[in-house]
Amino acid sequence: MLSSETSHARRAETKIKENTLQAIGNTPLVKLGRVKGKVPADVYVKLEYYNPTGSYKDRMALAMIEGAERDGLLKKGDTVIEYTGGSTGSSLAFVCAVKGYRLKIVTSDAFSDEKIRTMRAFGAELTIVPSVGRKTTPDLIPKMMRIAGEMGKEPHTYQTNQFYNKHMLAGYNGLGNEILDQLDGRVDAFVASFGTAGCVMGVAEVLKTRSKRIGVYPVEPAESPIVSKGVNGTHDIEGIGAGFVPPLLKRELYDEILTASTEESKDMARRLASEEGIFAGTSTGANIVAALEVGRRLGAGKNVVTVAVDSGLKYLSTDTYA
Repeated sequence: MLSSETSHARRAETKIKENTLQAIGNTPLVKLGRVKGKVPADVYVKLEYYNPTGSYKDRMALAMIEGAERDGLLKKGDTVIEYTGGSTGSSLAFVCAVKGYRLKIVTSDAFSDEKIRTMRAFGAELTIVPSVGRKTTPDLIPKMMRIAGEMGKEPHTYQTNQFYNKHMLAGYNGLGNEILDQLDGRVDAFVASFGTAGCVMGVAEVLKTRSKRIGVYPVEPAESPIVSKGVNGTHDIEGIGAGFVPPLLKRELYDEILTASTEESKDMARRLASEEGIFAGTSTGANIVAALEVGRRLGAGKNVVTVAVDSGLKYLSTDTYA
């Protein structure tokens, strides 16, 4: 029988929302089974594809827009400008559609067709930057940033400028609080791949405040370990490894940078679908690869948490699932 407190919490979660923005967050946390194999620690995955656009970027997009509104940086009638691989763009397009803002996006053909179509479906106007071999090369994201910067010089525009936007951290603070609530505070490590580093830092702010002993492990592509080894290379894990050290990444908030290769990340994404029923993208595969490594280190009785970043539906046209 459910306690009155539990019943009240469930009623609150199922209450009718005033709009789709209120449907962001409160995503499920599930324990890994078959994929975990003989890893002794328990490994939990936050299913962020339960958010409205199928991505944890909904949290940051709403936080960036509402932060700008509070600070008077974004006003009615303004146009929002952003550079993005597509998940942030899809989430921003969703938020701007609900709030009534025009949105201009700089993106690239290096990213999945599904993401580009999603941004357009929500009403975003796109500038497509050609890539080399449809991969994330060291110069791609900086080039996209420069183009967006020029567009942002126009009057009545606001650049969310995600790599420098501290408002997003509030959105991911909420993710950290949810994890603590769902595990009754029994968290030993958090693992998350990073592009802007907004997720791993926003969650780390919450976890490290609870206990400095909770380990935080950001993950970058093994082919481009710019933070851990100073090496800048080409990889094919969408959404992470931008080719430079993200300004939001704070050394005092993480314990160790881990890496995962493109090949093992794609393989793990496929395994998650076929063995766990978790249908997610390649950066989620990287998260699981690294989380299992942390679980091996920590041993039995420990809880490792990571994130299913977005839905595999966004990658059906890529070689991960083609």
